[in-house]
Amino acid sequence: MKPEAANPLTIDLEDRGPIARPSLHEAIVARVRDMIIEGNLPPGSRIHEGNLGIELGVSRTPLREALKFLASEGLLELSPGRGAVVRQFSPKDVRDSLVVLGDLEGLAGRLACEHATDAEIQEVRKLHDRMMDMYANRDRLPYFKLNQNIHTAILRISKNEALADVHGILQARLRRIRYIGNEGPEKWAGAVADHEEIISALEARDSERLSKVLNAHMEKTWERVKNAI
Repeated sequence: MKPEAANPLTIDLEDRGPIARPSLHEAIVARVRDMIIEGNLPPGSRIHEGNLGIELGVSRTPLREALKFLASEGLLELSPGRGAVVRQFSPKDVRDSLVVLGDLEGLAGRLACEHATDAEIQEVRKLHDRMMDMYANRDRLPYFKLNQNIHTAILRISKNEALADVHGILQARLRRIRYIGNEGPEKWAGAVADHEEIISALEARDSERLSKVLNAHMEKTWERVKNAI
């Protein structure tokens, strides 16, 4: 058993203290990001700042700052002539990125089994259970966000910052692609089954099994999304 000492990498799932009010910038970023993930702003489409600003009830200056931030995440492309355009990935872009993500997560799984405390693994279990509640309610966007939080959490408890940083860049870039992997009941059920295996292997601290499951999860993600790109 690993010690339960306090650790700065522990995932904080409980409400502690006053609820922080998000800044206008954070609120705009979150809203536009969700619009991209859900396909309301489809790949290849140009962002009309005036229309979007009216829809969101914000002026152009904070909207432009938010678009710049989303471009830094890889969700948008900025060009002098066209402004902001929702990034469109080729099948090769997606395939290559998922291969790398699979290898990164496989390594992170091994490290997490070795370095995570029992308390940290329990926090990942809480995320998983909340995700399953969203699945039971067929509440797709909250489900997806918790799903992504689980992947991020495993990287965090691997205790390798360089690994987590590289993973974070690719994960942010592929948000929309990963989201469409849950379209349709069969694909969604397949993703859920993968996550049941992931949490089981993590709780057992079975590093070899967790590594294989995480790597295979990305391979299955490709199979689920390749015909929709």
